[in-house]
Amino acid sequence: MTTTLARPVTAAVHLDRVGKVFGSAGSAVTALDGVDLTVEPGEFVCLLGASGCGKSTLLNLVAGLDRPSAGEITLTTSRPAVMFQEAALMPWLTASRNVELPLRLAGFGRSERRQKAAELLDLVRLSDAGRKRPHELSGGMRQRVALARALAATHRVGGDDGNALLLMDEPFAALDAITRDVLQSELLRVWRSTGTSVLFVTHDVREAVRLGQRVVLLSSRPGRVVREWHDVPSADAELLADEITADLRKVISTHAAA
Repeated sequence: MTTTLARPVTAAVHLDRVGKVFGSAGSAVTALDGVDLTVEPGEFVCLLGASGCGKSTLLNLVAGLDRPSAGEITLTTSRPAVMFQEAALMPWLTASRNVELPLRLAGFGRSERRQKAAELLDLVRLSDAGRKRPHELSGGMRQRVALARALAATHRVGGDDGNALLLMDEPFAALDAITRDVLQSELLRVWRSTGTSVLFVTHDVREAVRLGQRVVLLSSRPGRVVREWHDVPSADAELLADEITADLRKVISTHAAA
């Protein structure tokens, strides 16, 4: 029933029999039940499942935005960074100042946070947009700024920036297909260049296959891990997507028949 911070553990995050119940007595709803999941340092894991299966709930627990009702979550980072479907940038701040904000909250001095923000904007290929405010940017550009800000949030004064965890809750779902495709490629590029551990929530099978090194399928409510696919990049993408889609349909149909 706890979330702990433990440096000796090698995994970026480890969930041990994690459960989450909302409400009490007759109105109780079990969102997650006995979830075991580990994300290794530098690993990109996609968490897949139907709507309402507890994917976002699990992410909120790992982020520390809520507490599990059962089980234990162990992190090797002081606090993971979260990126949501909406960019949620501060509209009165420039792109650069939005990226600087978590660095300021972490205690970085002005010159250091400006340098780090410039580096992160360059990493997401927005080095020329630092002085623009969110309303001057396209949806895809705003999500790039949000990605840079999330990466900034993994930085700690005197900390190990290479030991970072990024939690992503369907960050590209609201974008058009072309922009989503571009940002998926950009995310992979950024991930490879930073070595950040990523736990990415999606309901899109093809997105999971394209991005993840490992794909984890949750059952319908209550969410439980029902299957995992390892070494995803080495598999035939079309065949794997068809296989995962078949399993997802079984999960949904089983829930509908219950």
